[in-house]
Amino acid sequence: MLNRRLSVAAAIVLGSTLAVGAQDGLFSGKTIEVVVPFGEGGATFVSAKFLEPYLEKHLPGNPDLDVVSRPGGGSILGANWFEQNAKSDGTTILFTTSSTANPFVLGQKGVEYKLADYRVAYSHPFSAVAYVSPTTGVTNAAGIRDSSVPLIYGGIAAAASDLPGLLSFEVLDVDVKSVLGFNGRGPVRLAFEQGELNIDYQFTPVYLTQVVPSVAEGRAVPLWTGGAMEDGVLKARDPIAPELPSVYEVYEELNGKAPSGIEWDAFQGIASVTYAYGLTGYMHPDTPQEVLDAFAEAVAAINADPEFQEESQKVTNGARLNAGPDTESAVKAALSPSTEVKDYLRNLLSSKFGVTF
Repeated sequence: MLNRRLSVAAAIVLGSTLAVGAQDGLFSGKTIEVVVPFGEGGATFVSAKFLEPYLEKHLPGNPDLDVVSRPGGGSILGANWFEQNAKSDGTTILFTTSSTANPFVLGQKGVEYKLADYRVAYSHPFSAVAYVSPTTGVTNAAGIRDSSVPLIYGGIAAAASDLPGLLSFEVLDVDVKSVLGFNGRGPVRLAFEQGELNIDYQFTPVYLTQVVPSVAEGRAVPLWTGGAMEDGVLKARDPIAPELPSVYEVYEELNGKAPSGIEWDAFQGIASVTYAYGLTGYMHPDTPQEVLDAFAEAVAAINADPEFQEESQKVTNGARLNAGPDTESAVKAALSPSTEVKDYLRNLLSSKFGVTF
């Protein structure tokens, strides 16, 4: 009887050891293809390359990562390729932004990918800061409605990454003229510096490296950030600029109450995908849970890695990666808005910005 018990115990220990070993070598000898549906010079590709060595270091089995650019159609072509070709073993990742999410949410023509069905491996916050020219007379967020001159914003396309910024103007009831059609946010920033525009949004890396010096020189006035998630609501201050209020806080200050209504619901859904979960790694819907768990553990290890902490300080002011069930639930919720929100977005974009569906 004793021998039998010892045999059972040995089997349990052996089984546990084998399970740990299997997890330790989950990606051993494998290559993970990270598909970026934009050009190689863009922020998404740069971020994917930045994360590449840390994922290789901390994922079990130390796989090779191959970041592949598949641009075209405003990211739709690369995402459609992923829909048709992604493997379900965790070795194919679609790493992308709201420029891919928004066309899916809005049901734009040509979208074949089913983003809300995908599993979420990890995300990297990629926030943005709104700022104005001092020529407007606006000195802080609370004075945004009191500009001494008409506010003029420049963007790329209403249904792309400009959308949360445009929606923030709707939430805050700010009268802004939008000039769209720029071929990047770099030209937008240049137009701002030349006085052709007087209100702008820039994403974290550009804000930290190129706008902050302008603020120090008195050529730009920072107003607010998109915010960070707190208890499932996009209301907290963003760590990249904790001295600035979130859109949620600005609304409270201007109106004496918390934001609500269709404008806020639309902003929170779109802004969550753009800012709080800005750069997200998606996987095939049938990806095994053990793969997702391995990525969550790797993300925790990456966040604790001193080298990553030091380098990310330069890129995103120290923003940490997100992963796990809560992250996936939040992303999927943002990708599945109510019919009312979807109708509001489509009506706003078609009537105010000439977007066709």
